[in-house]
Amino acid sequence: MSDVLGALASLFVLVAFGAVVPVVPTGAAVSAAAALAFHQHSLTIGAVVLAGAVGAYLGDAITYLGCRFGGEQLARRLRWLRNGQRLDGLAERLREREVTVLLVSRLLPGGRIPVLLTIALAGLDWRRFAWANAPACVLWSVVYAGIGVVGGSVFPEPWQSVLVAVALVLAVTQLVGLLRRRSRV
Repeated sequence: MSDVLGALASLFVLVAFGAVVPVVPTGAAVSAAAALAFHQHSLTIGAVVLAGAVGAYLGDAITYLGCRFGGEQLARRLRWLRNGQRLDGLAERLREREVTVLLVSRLLPGGRIPVLLTIALAGLDWRRFAWANAPACVLWSVVYAGIGVVGGSVFPEPWQSVLVAVALVLAVTQLVGLLRRRSRV
């Protein structure tokens, strides 16, 4: 039991860290943990979803607060904003579909940080962000855990399930990134 709790705590920390430092493949971590849980302790799949969702939520909250307090300088440095540019219209559109925007930003490679920065700069207050981000993080965790469970159900050995779940997440991520780049051209 202590092994399971240690693994869940590690998953939580990894996902929270990866939400702040976006080079960590957090979706692959959730998928791998779910694939392992499927083979070893299938009742812990719900705990994997919870650890992934709470880790993602905490990391997003830290990132949002960082963007809220230092994001404008960062956006200007990266030339995402020009002097005098207004985000009022964008803020209104985001308020209409907060959960959807946050969920899609989590699922698209490289989409989360620009969306969190935009939401912070548009003035979405903390309470609205906190309420909208919770279901987005849960849905994200469910999607990636589902990928892991599918991998776990197809392959008889845990290591095969983990390998396939991670490979599948990385392949889908690369494919989505490629399609996004081609659509811009």
